[in-house]
Order: sequence, then structure tokens, then C-alpha cells
Amino acid sequence: MQVLELIIFAGLAGIVLYQLYSVLGRRVGRQPEDAPAPGTARPGVAAPDRAAQAPDEGVALSGLAAVKSRDPGFDAGHFLNGAKAAYQMIVKAFAEGDRATLKNLLAPPVMASFDAAIAQRESEGRTETLEFLHPPRADLDKAEVEPGDLARMTVRFLAEFRSRSKGPEGEAVDDRRTAELWTFERNLKSRDPNWMLVHVDAAEA
Repeated sequence: MQVLELIIFAGLAGIVLYQLYSVLGRRVGRQPEDAPAPGTARPGVAAPDRAAQAPDEGVALSGLAAVKSRDPGFDAGHFLNGAKAAYQMIVKAFAEGDRATLKNLLAPPVMASFDAAIAQRESEGRTETLEFLHPPRADLDKAEVEPGDLARMTVRFLAEFRSRSKGPEGEAVDDRRTAELWTFERNLKSRDPNWMLVHVDAAEA
């Protein structure tokens, strides 16, 4: 009788352990790489090996699936961390008029726009420094790949910072909250791992 009970308990324990494994072994909730591109239905849900393959029967991949199909090593979380660091570096460099830093991070049209704003500030005899009150928030808004393996990633940034400016009228301190969409670009076949800022748009907070 005791042997039979042990066999029954062992069977029940096996069932419970299997159920726990089936639940804990799944990914729960949305992952960074699953962020949907506008107009698409959950593009990142496919298994990694499926997303990394070429599209079958002429079906074009989109969003992050398209990026991963051309660059299987792409990691959305790593990209967003790098984008956040670039955002802070660019915003601070712009405030301080650091053209050398900006030149390495901005596409020529964006650099020209930033340079014009810096030149106007300099002509008015103004200087500015900036500090972030909190780490900015970065969320992937859109991912796309154009012919020629040119990838564009649009990131939505929310930030709070304190600006200290000096001018002919004296000093001023201004706390700001911003929401912007920054688009970064990179050729996925290039050996250069860096992404270039190619466009900036205002966004809703």
C-alpha cells in the first residue's frame, strides 16, 4: 500500500513540475525586440531563427524582423541603450556649442541646422550649459530597412533637464521637459557599428 502511494505521489509531482516548467519557460509580456512598427501586426513575434531567414515566397519582412534578417546580431535593448547615451551626448554638446562632438554623430543636414542655431546663439553673446535631472526615457517607435541594407530606427525620447544660460541681460535657469522623435540611420553591411542621427521631430509628451 505504501509503495502504491509513493508511486501516485511521484506521478503527481512530475505533473506539477512539468506544468511549472511550461509556464516559467515562456517569455512573459512584450520584449524589447517585439516592439511593433506602425501599421504592422506584432512583427517581432516570430522565433529568432525564423526572423533571421530570408522571406519565403516573396513575402517582405518589415520592422525589427527586417533588421534582424540582414543583421542577425542586432539587439534592440543594446541599441536603445546606445541611443540614450548618444541623445545625452548630443543634447549637451549642442548646449555647449561643441561642434567637434556633434560632427561625429550627426548627418550633414542635421549638423548644418545645429550649427546655424549655435552660431546665432554665439552672435547674441549667449552661452549655455545643461544637466539632465533624470536619465531620459527611450522607446523604439519605428524600425525599417530600405533597399541597400540601409536601416532607420526612430526612437521616442522623454527627458527632463536644467538649462543654465548667460547673456547680455544676465543669467537664467530653466527647467525643461521635452518629447522628441530621433531617427538614426546605419548601413547594416558596414563595418562601422555607429548609427548617425538623420532627423529630429517634436513628439507628444
